[in-house]
Amino acid sequence: MYFKRLDDSIQMASPNDNEVAQMSVPVKKRRLGSDYSSPLLLTTSSIHVASEVNLSDHLSSVKHVILVLSGKGGVGKSTVATQLAVGLKLKGKKIGLLDVDLCGPSVPKMFAVEGKDIHQCPEGWLPVYVDKEQQLGVMSIAFLLEGKDDAVVWRGPKKTAMIKQFLSDVVWRDIDYLIIDTPPGTSDEHLSVIDNLKAYNPDGAILVTTPQAVAVGDVVRELTFCKKTHIPIIGLIENMSGFVCPHCTECTNVFSKGGGESLAKKYHIPFLGCIPLDPQLTQCLEEGKSFLEHCKSSPTVTALNKVIEKLILVDRDFL
Repeated sequence: MYFKRLDDSIQMASPNDNEVAQMSVPVKKRRLGSDYSSPLLLTTSSIHVASEVNLSDHLSSVKHVILVLSGKGGVGKSTVATQLAVGLKLKGKKIGLLDVDLCGPSVPKMFAVEGKDIHQCPEGWLPVYVDKEQQLGVMSIAFLLEGKDDAVVWRGPKKTAMIKQFLSDVVWRDIDYLIIDTPPGTSDEHLSVIDNLKAYNPDGAILVTTPQAVAVGDVVRELTFCKKTHIPIIGLIENMSGFVCPHCTECTNVFSKGGGESLAKKYHIPFLGCIPLDPQLTQCLEEGKSFLEHCKSSPTVTALNKVIEKLILVDRDFL
């Protein structure tokens, strides 16, 4: 059985059957707002379909699971996560991107899929695909919000339940990489993800920092968190490492340079590379365009491609 998107609906069919059975069951959006003390609101009849059938293990077929972490906000963690996902897709990989930043979901905006619906099939939730070939699927709480400006004001247990539902109910369909974009810090969301992933031997975490001493200092706490929770560290990325002039492409060090690389050497973890600032990247993310495809001459694209090549070479057997 396979699924394919036709217009705004999901259709289910057998590969040997010419008749396609319509299976469009959108998950009802709710105003999640300030109802922080009540039980999880995702209890529509369509969601219960998943619990009434014998579900397969949706994560066991995922080849690589990678967490993207940062010690503080504003270092471009979601930007890095989305560009890694797009870059791996361009290398012929099938990608899933899970946004577990419940209070600040920004991934749908970066792919121009805001307002899309999550659809339900008998096995669980289907991700929102950003391409016609369905090579890159996204899941985010933003798809469940009634309004894009709604705030998610939840206590820890409710966040934990939502993340567990994302990890257990989303049908990723034999993807090569599942990239999990986490919120900054070391909070309930991180512990929930790690607790639910332990059985699947995740590849590890990519840490994102900027060159400044304050940001680098927060990454040290993230390193400690990974050690305490036994999560391997794939490597560290120094984001916003210099500014690329849009006219001459010369790179100027605005926030200093080398802080991330020095940290990686000090703590003996792999350094994946420096990614400079580029105004074109911001513009592409605002418009939902593929920066890696539209701005191939940018030094930032070159830097991202080098990081992606290193990531592909990572073998979980050696982590």
